[in-house]
Amino acid sequence: MQINGDARKAQTYDAIVIGSGISGGWAAKELCDKGLKTLVLERGKAVKHLKDYPTATKAPWEFPYREQLSADIKSKNPIVDRCYAFDDTTEHFFVKDEEHPYIQEKPFDWIRGYQEGGKSLLWARNVQRWSKYEFEAPARDGFAVDWPISYEDLAPWYSHVEIFAGISGNRDGIEHLPDSEVLPPFELNCVEKHIQQKMAEKYNGDRPVIIGRCAHLTEPQEIHLKQGRGKCMARHLCHRGCPFGAYFSSNSSTLPWAAKTGNLTMQTNAVVHSIIYDEAKGKAVGVVVIDSETKESKEYYANIIFVNAACLNTNLILMNSKSNRFPNGLGNDSGTLGKYVGFHNYRGNILADMDGFEDGYYSGRRPTSAFMPSFRNVYEQDAEFLRGYMVAFSASRKGWGRAAGEMGFGESMKKKMTTPGAWQVFMMMQGETVPKEENHVRLSDTETDQWGIPKLITSVGYDENDEKILADFLEQGTAMLEAAGCTNIRSWDTGQAPGLDIHEMGGVRMGKDSKTSMLNKWNQLHHCKNVFVTDGAAMTSYGNQNPSLTFMAITARAADYAAEQMKKGEL
Repeated sequence: MQINGDARKAQTYDAIVIGSGISGGWAAKELCDKGLKTLVLERGKAVKHLKDYPTATKAPWEFPYREQLSADIKSKNPIVDRCYAFDDTTEHFFVKDEEHPYIQEKPFDWIRGYQEGGKSLLWARNVQRWSKYEFEAPARDGFAVDWPISYEDLAPWYSHVEIFAGISGNRDGIEHLPDSEVLPPFELNCVEKHIQQKMAEKYNGDRPVIIGRCAHLTEPQEIHLKQGRGKCMARHLCHRGCPFGAYFSSNSSTLPWAAKTGNLTMQTNAVVHSIIYDEAKGKAVGVVVIDSETKESKEYYANIIFVNAACLNTNLILMNSKSNRFPNGLGNDSGTLGKYVGFHNYRGNILADMDGFEDGYYSGRRPTSAFMPSFRNVYEQDAEFLRGYMVAFSASRKGWGRAAGEMGFGESMKKKMTTPGAWQVFMMMQGETVPKEENHVRLSDTETDQWGIPKLITSVGYDENDEKILADFLEQGTAMLEAAGCTNIRSWDTGQAPGLDIHEMGGVRMGKDSKTSMLNKWNQLHHCKNVFVTDGAAMTSYGNQNPSLTFMAITARAADYAAEQMKKGEL
């Protein structure tokens, strides 16, 4: 039941942002900066920078299982336990399997972080711009639908978010991996530099090796100091929450910045049930929220609504927002809502030994690795599959793992662990998947969660193209390591389910034609223009780069437009 009078006025804002993760934090920051009274709804608990990072400065011996999880927790959480970052130091930031159940029609590992800041506390922090070749790929190669924006549209917004967030890296001059606004880079170690040289020689510069660009402050600038953030100490304990604010998160950056404007209201434990559509006004007017603890329902109202609940939950909310005008979900005249959901293919791994270099070492725990941009199907179709893959690799001393697996203590153990030894190289792929209608999510007709909301059904899988990309990576990666002089090369298919990459995208895609897409070039729903979607759900295709930087840039661009349109009285 909708409320009226003073009670409704007290629950009315200029804008509502659903979700406080990477894209939701950016929406809040931009809207508040432009003077809009903004309510951010977060379904999880409050997490304040510094105060709510309980494990950030703990030593390994302060954990009962030396940072490992108990057998009980692991047995109860087979899905989230597959995530590389889920351990005794971070488990409080992850959604446990029983806390928000869903239905897997096909195997899909849905990794979630329900708290203020969302998964921005847990992300891997690698950031690469898309190039024009990613935005042009669907039109050129004949899949999905055309993007309604180009690299040129997004380039100034990439710069906008990079300067504020802080990105370390080089200006590498690679056409299909455009340069970012960068702080000083982390360094490749001696083995990685050797591989870099060998790749340049063998492939005539067509397979450049670079240090990964990552959202870490190597040399904080004035804008970062104003945020209260400091320099990265290369501890690589980032998933616990950084006490220095050295890596970018909503908690350390965008949300505190928004709060300082006086325009932000943060409401946690607020599960969004649906968006309210007013048929007389022909627009959305608010949202229905369920308190995650009391299960009480409440409504909030606004002129603008940004849906940034993270890809699959954004799809869920829109599908559950039904009305006479939109019986199949808000804005879903095209019938594409929940369809064309994609991810990144991470299944290929390679491990090798590298002889020599025993007089070289490295300092600290660098928070990124070496990267090689995609070299398949970039400028034209040159392989028997569509699109391509990035390669990430790192070289490290084998001694740490060897000593840690042996019995011992005291001086002899310390000597084993600190004496330089042999090197190994680990390589992995990040492959683009091609949007397919059958890869979809939908709502259950019979099962609901503990908040009375239909459970999400995931039906997302691999196809023949994904298998061909995997095979190509394993072949090419092995050949590259052989050319670099590696030995004892072992490659394998992890067999992991989609979702474990934590890069799910699509379902509410952008497009030029309202008959085949959900969103226009400003990320507005074609048929409900005061609702914006700017998280991963909005992606038309998926590239092979890490996607979060693109989510940030798209969000900042859309928020700027939304604020401008509202002030003109157009929304």
